[in-house]
Amino acid sequence: MSGWGGSVTTTRKEELEGLHPVRQSFSFGLAFAATVPGLVLRASGAHVPEALAALLFGLAIVGAAFLLSWAAEVAQLDVSAGLAIAVLAFIAVLPEYAVDMVFALKGGNAVQAFGPACHPPGAPGETACSLALANMTGANRLLIGIGWSMVVLIAWYRARVGRRPIREIRLERSHSVEVAFLGLATVYCLSLPLKHSITLVDAAVLVAIFAAYTVRVSRAPAEEPHLVGPARYLGTFSPSARRTWVVGLFLFSAGVILLCAERFADSLVSTGQELGISEFLLVQWVAPLASEAPELLVAGLYAWRLNTNAALGTLVSSKVNQWTLLVGTLPIVFALGLGGLHGLPIDPHQREELFLTAAQSFFALSLLVTLSISTTEALVLFALFWAQFVIGALVPESFGGLELVGLGFAYLVLGALVFVRDRGHIAPLARDGFRTPYHDLAEPVRAGEGS
Repeated sequence: MSGWGGSVTTTRKEELEGLHPVRQSFSFGLAFAATVPGLVLRASGAHVPEALAALLFGLAIVGAAFLLSWAAEVAQLDVSAGLAIAVLAFIAVLPEYAVDMVFALKGGNAVQAFGPACHPPGAPGETACSLALANMTGANRLLIGIGWSMVVLIAWYRARVGRRPIREIRLERSHSVEVAFLGLATVYCLSLPLKHSITLVDAAVLVAIFAAYTVRVSRAPAEEPHLVGPARYLGTFSPSARRTWVVGLFLFSAGVILLCAERFADSLVSTGQELGISEFLLVQWVAPLASEAPELLVAGLYAWRLNTNAALGTLVSSKVNQWTLLVGTLPIVFALGLGGLHGLPIDPHQREELFLTAAQSFFALSLLVTLSISTTEALVLFALFWAQFVIGALVPESFGGLELVGLGFAYLVLGALVFVRDRGHIAPLARDGFRTPYHDLAEPVRAGEGS
């Protein structure tokens, strides 16, 4: 089936072949059902234990995120390239953004009320300012540490089972654009840990990088999107029915996320306080895991089917969106909550978290200079991601976050070594990413380039 205004080149029967419509309909029903308890709780205002409330609101966000991701994939059949990139990029970060927006707004209100401390004097728990950054750093590190490594290892396993062993997965040359802009954002974000706040100037720079990325990618030739699972099933509908479903799913999912995000965030914090669990850890890892689940699942399905270019390419593009649009809008929302122009404060703990997040991005970027990631490199990414938890559990609290700094420097050293090893690929990658016309990116790299 072609996109807007195109002609149908396959029959309905051919499109449904091997698709299992009942199974895909069940997936839609399951995602819708996941949103119901949270919506009922939100509408009724009933009082339930905070842990249960966090679970129900979290499930609602997960269900809505799945529906949103399927609708976003199918929308590519009907929306022009430039508009699709801008709108779908925002949609991709909406679940994370909604939770971050809650904490950023609360942080602005808290600074307005209590000053730079962002907290009532002597009050226990984390500040809203630190929790806003916690969710952002967790989402970014999950995407690379779990997502990128996952698609490589799944593809390796599937190829091995099929007796076609692989040692690496490669991105097409056109993905130089995403990698180049990710490099630009990473270089800038490495400066954030050196600051006392993320300011509106930082927001302007990061949003400008995202805007430039959007303009660059909008020049890509239109391509038929790779749809899998429920999105592929929805793509077989007639154009009018498909567009109606897509719009309906967008509106419903966005409504669920906006209705439940604040209650989810508040319940998560209260759960940590009641159970004696770090609110910071819950917000940093549980909240992003809920919102990232659909994207990771889609990428995993691509990898399972050995469509490795789509699998890794999707997650690299998402990383660009998070590292620019998501980070860049935080100080804007904070300023709205504050009613002033001051930046989002960075406390010492957050400085360490930001440093580790930027350092991980630097190392991951170095691996992609060759537009490929080997299974060994994926294992290193995966191991280093989990190392933060193992080391954190072993070292005494008196270390005061030095383990995060140490791990961050390990990322930087490894990244620098990889950049030196693959230095011949840097200039061609930058040229392809920022300048080479897209029709030339469809051609293979010429002999001698990147060697």
